[in-house]
Amino acid sequence: MSSTSVATTGTGSGRERWDRIMVGNYGTPPVTFVRGSGTELFDEDGRRYLDFLCGLAVTGLGHAHPRVAAALADQAGTLLHVSNLFVTEPQLEVAERLDRLVRSGAGGGGDTETGRVLFQNSGAEANEAAIKMARKYHGRGRHGVVAAFRSFHGRTMATLAATGQPEKHEPFQPLPEGFRHAAWNDLDALEHALDPEVGAVLLEPLQGEGGVNPADVAYLQGVRRICDERGLVLIMDEVQTGLGRTGAWFGFHHAGIRPDVVTMAKGLGNGVPIGAVWATAEVASAFGPGDHGSTFAGQPLAASAAREVLRVLEELDAPNLATERGDELTGLLEALDGVTSVRGLGLLLAAELDLDVLGGRTGPELARACLDAGLVVNGVTPTALRLAPPLTVSSGELAEGVSILSSVLAAGGQEQGGAA
Repeated sequence: MSSTSVATTGTGSGRERWDRIMVGNYGTPPVTFVRGSGTELFDEDGRRYLDFLCGLAVTGLGHAHPRVAAALADQAGTLLHVSNLFVTEPQLEVAERLDRLVRSGAGGGGDTETGRVLFQNSGAEANEAAIKMARKYHGRGRHGVVAAFRSFHGRTMATLAATGQPEKHEPFQPLPEGFRHAAWNDLDALEHALDPEVGAVLLEPLQGEGGVNPADVAYLQGVRRICDERGLVLIMDEVQTGLGRTGAWFGFHHAGIRPDVVTMAKGLGNGVPIGAVWATAEVASAFGPGDHGSTFAGQPLAASAAREVLRVLEELDAPNLATERGDELTGLLEALDGVTSVRGLGLLLAAELDLDVLGGRTGPELARACLDAGLVVNGVTPTALRLAPPLTVSSGELAEGVSILSSVLAAGGQEQGGAA
């Protein structure tokens, strides 16, 4: 038989290779990152950046955390996969820690009953599973879900339908039915949306993708009361906000409530894909064998990473870190010309911009100018930048990052040179 030599590596820059081979749903990424350490990232040309976005609030312990890396390496040489037909040891500690953290603080309500945990691979999958659980719990006829406008819950068909951004719906119509939306932070609007078919309410404690919009404490407390009165399942989407990011272990803890279901993902694996659903024992009992499944959910490599992440987060007192560094970052941002206000919780913040002062350049345009200057942030709305540094960010790094942002704003968002 003749053999044919097959090239296994491409030529050209990362951007050129991306354009040749990748689906374009993210556009062409402006930078190819090759390594990271703590708050720092380095591109293929060796250029250094400060990461104030954390892969969208994922790498809360920073890049290449040595203990997480060691846990992954050890697990990779021990056991990688057996499927969820069997239990593996790393899953159990992660589930126990998550249950304790969900029920801790004011949000635990003093309950002593253990909840139940279901592993998934991502935040969208965790929300999908939570929606299915709520539908099964109530049964046909009370399958409706009310979410908020400007919310974001994922891009699967059901979580897209739950997402309160109609502009994202149109290319994929018709979407699954049963989803309604109400104005954010408006109890009257929520109650108006509760027709007899509604069985669940799905909310973020702080809308991340919607613009970094925190829920009022009174609003969340009112939602809990309404759900209790009407027998509705309250699902809190903590995918972006959970595990210390907002200055509490979970965002709903700020309101002193306890949901019936909590979803989480991003910060749980520090970059390793893993998600989870926590539910009260009563609501979780709706799922029996065969009702939901996922081949890779909670597999040993991901669970081992999550186990070490949770251990480190607790040792560092992550909520306190986020509060202290968040207050520090807020003060630095509020002092900048061109920033009109700062909103958010902990280390999930948005800087609202005065575009007239900044030459009319939008949030996304300014974010690109920051990238060119060596700072990774996100233009979360046309008028705002999102900042979510690692919880381990230093005071010096905060000052350096805000200094870069100050230079970009002072130049009206013009590119600073050294295009990435």
